[in-house]
Amino acid sequence: MLCAIAVTEPDFGSDVAGITTTATRTTGGWLLSGTKTWCTFAARADVLVLLARTDPDRAKAHRGLSLFLVDKPRGESSGFLFTQDAAAEGRADPDGRLEGRPIDTLGYRGMHSYELSLDGWFVPDDRLIGGEAGLGRGFYFQMAGFENGRIQTAARAVGVMQAAYEAALDYARHRVVFGRRVAEYELTRVKLGLMAAIIQCSRQFALAVARQMGEGEGGLEASMAKAYVCRAAEWVTREAQQIHGGMGYAEEYPVSRYFVDARVLSIFEGADETLCLKVVARRLLEGR
Repeated sequence: MLCAIAVTEPDFGSDVAGITTTATRTTGGWLLSGTKTWCTFAARADVLVLLARTDPDRAKAHRGLSLFLVDKPRGESSGFLFTQDAAAEGRADPDGRLEGRPIDTLGYRGMHSYELSLDGWFVPDDRLIGGEAGLGRGFYFQMAGFENGRIQTAARAVGVMQAAYEAALDYARHRVVFGRRVAEYELTRVKLGLMAAIIQCSRQFALAVARQMGEGEGGLEASMAKAYVCRAAEWVTREAQQIHGGMGYAEEYPVSRYFVDARVLSIFEGADETLCLKVVARRLLEGR
């Protein structure tokens, strides 16, 4: 069972409380309509975890949002279109429609993200997370999930850094420039030493926060770890690319992929700037 998260919208990224996708009550369930974007694995997913506005009063902002489990067939990675035959399902609603198109990205090409369009897509009552008690609680459910997403993104960043470091070390040991191996130059050794230190610090930071979260704590620290470790991954992968010289810019060398893959880590699961402003600074000033 593969799950995809459908929260972000074209006009609402970090500002989750402003989303406009609607869930309207109908006999036996809800009709979902709106547009979602940056939904990773949406084509192959069996179910979408989708945040929608169940209260039409937009003044309620985040208090009007609920979370749904949306069953769907598996589609082609190149794009998909599914329809629901309401009459065949014994419903008097219009037919439902769910369409997805892949978003071309600079990196992370192994896990495609999609823009989704829903028009009257039916979900039964039992797909509302939390049942009736979950109405208006979707924002809070989703924020708790984001905390876990942030620490796993930090872990991804550590993995990318480690791969970039190992590639740079191997290249420096074998590449000869001006009659000497690149690893013999003092500047290269300084770079490798700093890279190794930053990777180890990042790994230990992420592990410590993961242990806290395993005990039901560490929400603030997860945002801190994500903000720091992902930015560190950009620097480490850049240094690894520099050690490769021109070859680091060639797609035949994995380090070029590590560099572009690292770039997105500071953006998704909460942009660094948003995390520091809306989560870290706010909670520190409020005394956690």
